[in-house]
Amino acid sequence: MKILLTGATGFLGYRTLEKLVMLNYVSSIIATGRTLLPYRKINNSKIVYEFGSLEDNVFVEKLVTGVDIIINTASLSSPWGNPSDFKKANIDTQSNLIQAAKKYGVKKFIYISSPSVYFNGKNRNAVKESDPLPATFVNEYAKTKRQAEILLENSQLPYVILRPRALIGRGDSVIMPRLIRAFDEGKLRIIGRGINVVDLTSVDNVVEAIHLSIHAKDDAVNQIYNITNDEPTVLWKSIQDVLSALNKSLNQKKIPYYIVFSYAKLVELKARILKKNEPTLTAYGVGTLALSFTLDITKAKTLLGYRPVISTKEAIDEFVKWYSSDENL
Repeated sequence: MKILLTGATGFLGYRTLEKLVMLNYVSSIIATGRTLLPYRKINNSKIVYEFGSLEDNVFVEKLVTGVDIIINTASLSSPWGNPSDFKKANIDTQSNLIQAAKKYGVKKFIYISSPSVYFNGKNRNAVKESDPLPATFVNEYAKTKRQAEILLENSQLPYVILRPRALIGRGDSVIMPRLIRAFDEGKLRIIGRGINVVDLTSVDNVVEAIHLSIHAKDDAVNQIYNITNDEPTVLWKSIQDVLSALNKSLNQKKIPYYIVFSYAKLVELKARILKKNEPTLTAYGVGTLALSFTLDITKAKTLLGYRPVISTKEAIDEFVKWYSSDENL
């Protein structure tokens, strides 16, 4: 089996690549991305790295030729940015991959989407894939991820779409590092009552879901799945667990949610009017820290046979060990 893995140089991508090289039935992997950090490079005879832009049709066709399965983990993931950049990165690239997949007879297309498509500025618990989506998405990232899903749903290709929630673990360069940086800069405060419950997901568990998706057949194909650790946790406790493991202590002073949210809306409006870069606060960023947000993964359990293989505590311990190591320098 020959696999094309896009976004192979990112957090989820390289952790997926680690798994793919261990599978006997995988004969070769085209691993593509833009830039490769030294600690994310995997030396294995099955892997061929190809660097370039998925916005380039010629490059994409070269990648897809002879491929059995596409795993698309690539995207522009940010709460803020130019709409045209999100369109190019999340929609145009998906379109190019789909066209090439149809042309060269790809057997299955696995797409990593995002549960940000569910976000509506309110507490949400046990959200199912079948629940109605917001009339207006919270940002361009969520909007274009859903549009990319629709492209795949309408493609007539066999597909599996995964919506993993808040990835953590070894190699995380986004969620926990940003919180640690905010703490070090004296900017991290508990927003709201500090008791909001969320899902976190070990990157190993997402990799497991991808592995299961490769083998998905019959009713399990052409579906969208929520993926989590299946153990909702109090967010600020998990944040404190990470900080404590790094000998840092979170300030327990709380700021009312409505104050921070209102301020975020104001600075967002100002940034849009003045066409500035991402503001220090966004409504989505505030919401992710202050609101409860959990997903129902019954569908993934039932149809994919998904079961988490790593707990939240194990994922946090794994992250702390890596973050404190020379590998992260």
